[in-house]
Amino acid sequence: MANDKVKFLDTTLRDGEQSAGIGMTVEEKMEIAKQLEKLRVDIIEAGFAASSPGDFQAVNNIAKEIRGPVICSLARAHPNDVDQAWEAIKVAESPRIHVFLSSSDIQVMHQLRKNREEVMEMAVSMVERAKKYCNDVEFSPMDATRTNSEYLFEMMEAVIRAGATTINIADTVGYAIPSDFGNLLRRLQENVTGIENVTLSVHCHNDLGLAVSNSLAAIEAGARQVEGCINGIGERAGNASLEEIIMGLDTRKDLFGVEIGIDTTQLYPASRLVSRITGMAVQANKAVVGENAFRHASGIHQDGVLKDRSTYEVMQPERVGVPGNSLVLGKLSGRAGLQSRLEALGYSLSREEISNIFESFKELADKKREVTDRDLEILMDEEKRESSEPISYTLEQVHFTSGDHDIPTATVRLVGPNGKTNTDASTGNGPVDAVCKAIDRVIGCSCKLVDFSVQSISEGLDSIGTVTIRVEDSGRTFSGRGASTDIIVASAKAYLSAVNRMLAVDDESTLPAIGTTPD
Repeated sequence: MANDKVKFLDTTLRDGEQSAGIGMTVEEKMEIAKQLEKLRVDIIEAGFAASSPGDFQAVNNIAKEIRGPVICSLARAHPNDVDQAWEAIKVAESPRIHVFLSSSDIQVMHQLRKNREEVMEMAVSMVERAKKYCNDVEFSPMDATRTNSEYLFEMMEAVIRAGATTINIADTVGYAIPSDFGNLLRRLQENVTGIENVTLSVHCHNDLGLAVSNSLAAIEAGARQVEGCINGIGERAGNASLEEIIMGLDTRKDLFGVEIGIDTTQLYPASRLVSRITGMAVQANKAVVGENAFRHASGIHQDGVLKDRSTYEVMQPERVGVPGNSLVLGKLSGRAGLQSRLEALGYSLSREEISNIFESFKELADKKREVTDRDLEILMDEEKRESSEPISYTLEQVHFTSGDHDIPTATVRLVGPNGKTNTDASTGNGPVDAVCKAIDRVIGCSCKLVDFSVQSISEGLDSIGTVTIRVEDSGRTFSGRGASTDIIVASAKAYLSAVNRMLAVDDESTLPAIGTTPD
């Protein structure tokens, strides 16, 4: 292809949210969208507007506020989906409708229960419908890598004639391997009439651990749009990790010879933000953004790096936005030192916001000898979560007793939506179970705890721990997070956060599926 610019479509807010147990609020999605704007991604797939009122609102808010990136909504090949997508994004500076439909025989027969001709008609008619609303229309044949080649080529020609401007080849189940995937992309360009007039895109999943490799092979083969998620989150084993693809292209310009418009220094802040909001920890050895990505333990490696960083680093940490840590913050630190460090971490705060976070900082500094960057990140996360998420009940106090021979007992004091304080106690199988049951007694609810995870944010015995809790009620799952130097207190905050989200949910049911799930 003549075009040497590779565009990036970030689908963290759509496919990323399909990670099991993840649920983001409208406010959290906006926060991530603003970071993606800083990162300068080309397209933000803001969500699946027709899937729920909440997702519609998130897509619409992002379309109104974000400038620079194209704002995209996913839509099934269904009239209502296309209509809802347009209603959500029509206020965007640059809107896009992304229509998808299964194309492989296995999905067409077993999910859609239609024949190839019927599926072809659905694809063409919905692209035509989207085109009446929007000049920028993307089409994805879902499960393209398991689709009969001739049928795939025929479908691509048909949707291009119908007005599609981007053709996205979806490796929906992570079936492809790099050599075959590259060959498929080359055959498409050789056999599909009109493909030279559209953008060829790829969307790879990581079921075989090859999503990034397949994406890079596709770019070598001529693809000029690549789709993925921050930290590689997403359905099942996840999507292609955008930061890895970006730095692969940036580091190996000699091989790929393509241009990218990404501000790579925003990759690490984006990674940290997504991790904090979703509660999905980034593994320590994760490429580019993992804790150990730029840490050298071997004496030989340390010696080499001290003499010349390029001996063992193919990219510099500053290139991806990994911050230094020149200031040591503690109980004697003032507002100026705190503000300077927060700004270095990418936060821009008003005087009032600094004052609010400073109180939390001083409280933490009284418990720790040193407040680290990770501590600050979690403080900011807690501050934003408390100010943005729907709050029905707030935790005023928690007290618990436990031991080898004692029955775990917890007492909680909550402030309700009417401002009234209520206290109750309960026993449990352990202190966390007791705390959760005590909260249930105060609120008068009962939900099932389905997942509980603890992450140490900083080193040492005095580290902040974050707890992510997921609860289930009537088939719906809600997540909550809490942080404290006391893990039981963090658990109480997390459970209450999940319960508050449950209480605030609109019970309106989502549209029924038509035999598919998004790619």
